[in-house]
Amino acid sequence: MRVLLADDHSLVRTGLRLVLETLPDVVVVGEAPDAAEALRQAADLRPDVVLMDLVMPGMNPIDAIRDISERMPHTRVLVVSMHAEDAYVGKALSAGAAGYVLKGADTAELAHALTVVAGGGTYISPAVARAVVDALRAGEADARRPPLDSLTARQREVLKLVAEGLSSRQVAARLGVSAKTVEAHRSAIMDRLGIREMAGLVRFAVATGLVRDHP
Repeated sequence: MRVLLADDHSLVRTGLRLVLETLPDVVVVGEAPDAAEALRQAADLRPDVVLMDLVMPGMNPIDAIRDISERMPHTRVLVVSMHAEDAYVGKALSAGAAGYVLKGADTAELAHALTVVAGGGTYISPAVARAVVDALRAGEADARRPPLDSLTARQREVLKLVAEGLSSRQVAARLGVSAKTVEAHRSAIMDRLGIREMAGLVRFAVATGLVRDHP
């Protein structure tokens, strides 16, 4: 199995190479410090698998994954990342990555992931898979909640300010009401939407376009 390493940290590449050299039938054919170089070497060397980090300077690694998947279908991309969040995983898989493992994985898991990916399958680290499933469940729960227009105009106003990170006292000062009134509105909003924590309120506000970004 011919493998190309792509990571902007030389120590990480060295560590991966040392691990891979202990595996039978695995040969490291190249190393790239960024996504653009990984793309160039992948085109020249045609490795079986590219081990790709997701956070590197220059070209977005997601774009490199997409290009490799589209232009070199016989070269598979296995993401090796420190990020287990569903946003990273989803973007990588959507771009065409065949697998996703965490940098904390042991040698046995990495070897198994390489074998699965090189053989045409898909491998996702159990820890990563749990994060993806949890995110999907949270999304389904959000989708079942009442829409934004189920709130009164004042409740929407309170929700927007709270989701932007203002405290109850700050919201009260902004709206010219008491902090107790703000708390009462927030409690009513949570009851109406079936949300029991601040993170859920923020997700709802972002998903409905009430606020642009996470505070």
